[in-house]
Amino acid sequence: QVQLVESGGGLVQAGGSLRLSCAASGRTFSSYAMGWFRQAPGEEREFVATINWSDSTYYADSVKGRFTISRDNAKKTVYLQMNSLKPEDTAVYYCAAAEGGRTWLQSTYKYWGQGTQVTVSL
Repeated sequence: QVQLVESGGGLVQAGGSLRLSCAASGRTFSSYAMGWFRQAPGEEREFVATINWSDSTYYADSVKGRFTISRDNAKKTVYLQMNSLKPEDTAVYYCAAAEGGRTWLQSTYKYWGQGTQVTVSL
């Protein structure tokens, strides 16, 4: 069983930066692939980024070059550094853990956090 708690969301102006954190419980954090997803108002939840147990990363095209996912296994935490934020990045951001597979798909993930709101103003 893994519990995930996101933090670091907030209100930021366009062009600014935020760093989201996701703290995990459980003894096998290092064996999970971790992902970030987001859901804007009235939209479907979408993939943002993922990092696997060997620190291999993959990003949605919409955030590539602006967002960076990383993990600290000793702290059981995954991060999402978001730079050059745009109003269209406004969403609730969710952290998730998967045991493997197609980690760009929501259905792959077994555990989810409650989400943290990110709002980007003009």
